[in-house]
Amino acid sequence: MRATKWGRAWGAAATGGGASARWIRRAVEESLRRLDTDHIDLYQMHRPDPDTDIDESLAALTDLVRAGKVRAVGGSFFAPEETVEAQWTAERRGHRPLRTEQCPYSILTRGVENRVLPTAQRYGMGVLAFGPLNSGWLSGRADPTTGHRNAGLGAKMFDLSRPGVRAKAEAVQKLTALATEAGLPLAHLALAFVRAHPAVTSVLIGPRNPEHLTDLLTGADTELGDDILDRIDEIVAPGVDVNPDDFYIAPTPPITDKRLRRR
Repeated sequence: MRATKWGRAWGAAATGGGASARWIRRAVEESLRRLDTDHIDLYQMHRPDPDTDIDESLAALTDLVRAGKVRAVGGSFFAPEETVEAQWTAERRGHRPLRTEQCPYSILTRGVENRVLPTAQRYGMGVLAFGPLNSGWLSGRADPTTGHRNAGLGAKMFDLSRPGVRAKAEAVQKLTALATEAGLPLAHLALAFVRAHPAVTSVLIGPRNPEHLTDLLTGADTELGDDILDRIDEIVAPGVDVNPDDFYIAPTPPITDKRLRRR
């Protein structure tokens, strides 16, 4: 299966981006070239574009499906109300609906349980959950704050001087003890937790080397009993992001652009 996303241009000299019909047509051709294929099975919109009406985006995607270049379309990082708007527009305008939502989900980032996952279930959408190890926090490393991600823009996510990061470190300690008690590596516990949610269709993993891949695949069939799931709920409550800075939906333009919130 060939799945990819588009949303912004890549590369130092890249320009453009967004979800206009013009950019979608350009982006899909570039994806087809890079993947060396004549079609994409799942083409996903990486974040809605506030500058483009969703009707225009869905119309362009529908044209690609009819042309045989794309088999199905999906969203990624869509807020629940944005998913509802897209599905409503698709139904009334005769466009292809979003078939999937790709969102981050882990024991430490359970905010999507509130509205994102229920919305996907309501519309019969598949959910591709990524980040089940939460950037290494649930990998089982002795010190998850010392990793390749702890640099540059990502450094603040491992800075223990920040309250949310300290809260994550405390939760990881408790989860590590629970995994040991259950006779499981922490990473296997984390993957099994995400797989256990009925809305989740597949879990996307990001191993850095063959050893990581082998280890994660070893735990692919792990299932957690209700007793373990209840214990996890006691450590991280359902629907809660331990570190609010991890929450994936960026502020909307009316919040970030002061011109849109002043008369």
